[in-house]
Amino acid sequence: MSEDSLNTVSDLVIHRLVREAQGASRVVLRAGPNPLDEPALRLMERLCQSYAARPGKGYGHFEQEGAGFPMPGLVRQLVVEQRIDFARFQQEAMAVLQARVEEDQIEDGGYLVVARVSMFGADCLWFALIQDVLGSAILEGGEIVDAPQLDIAGIQVAGRIDLTAWQAGAERYISFLKGRGDVAGYFKRFLGCTDVVIALKETRKLVETLEQFAEAQALPPPARDTLLERAHEVLEAMGERSAPVSLETVAAEVWPEAPEKLVETLQEESRELATGFVPDKRALRPLVRFRAKAQGWRLEFDRAGLSAGTVQYDAGNNTLILTNVPESLKRSLLDE
Repeated sequence: MSEDSLNTVSDLVIHRLVREAQGASRVVLRAGPNPLDEPALRLMERLCQSYAARPGKGYGHFEQEGAGFPMPGLVRQLVVEQRIDFARFQQEAMAVLQARVEEDQIEDGGYLVVARVSMFGADCLWFALIQDVLGSAILEGGEIVDAPQLDIAGIQVAGRIDLTAWQAGAERYISFLKGRGDVAGYFKRFLGCTDVVIALKETRKLVETLEQFAEAQALPPPARDTLLERAHEVLEAMGERSAPVSLETVAAEVWPEAPEKLVETLQEESRELATGFVPDKRALRPLVRFRAKAQGWRLEFDRAGLSAGTVQYDAGNNTLILTNVPESLKRSLLDE
């Protein structure tokens, strides 16, 4: 790819899924791989960027290998056993995808992209179904003509298998676009993927991201505390009504002043923030409360105490000063 790109494409082929008005679907296979010329590399660069910016991803790992989920076995033959090459792999994969399309009676056709890409040092397999839309082009004489083009921005079905993480034994190494109403359920089964969404762990990741966002805004302490307290209220309310997390909804309610800035942080692909889980209240405490322990003591206080001055931290001496000591504790300390 271009010199400033961190993605390197080693294999690429694009087939076509044709859906007739009546009857079964059919895959029009390309005879050989696509040449890795500049247009092809630009397409993959745009696809990688669009995928990274999209919210609403699911994350998981392979289902147990078996007849119902052939992808794990195909990947093992390609990567570990090296019994098949990429050309054989992608043809076998297309047969699996077509079977899933028929099972769910998927109505949309499009272009099927299969690629092997090194992304930030990670070896990845890419799959995407892209439709084309009718756009416009202007010829040299100024005439306007219809021009079909790939709708990369509107892609609804895509997935990626991180082969490096898979071989390293990671808990989650498959990601996929969830789409509205889980429209990509068939694609998840095609990938052989089981979702791994542990609400407590995902809530902790979300809380950590919100704290980092608040810190990055360089807000005055009262404004930062207000942001985090609002986040606590929003996520706690979601938990109470068993509402699944949507990153856009969280951003709009937590940071209505500029939700797009928070969405951008929440969608950073390196964070792998899942959606669709119900917030676990146990992980929300750090948004409004500090808790720590050291040899000989254990302490817990609300963030509001810092704003009110009842808890003061002296960075120079690395000490905490507590005021408004309750009478019961005061008596105990004096007796001691």
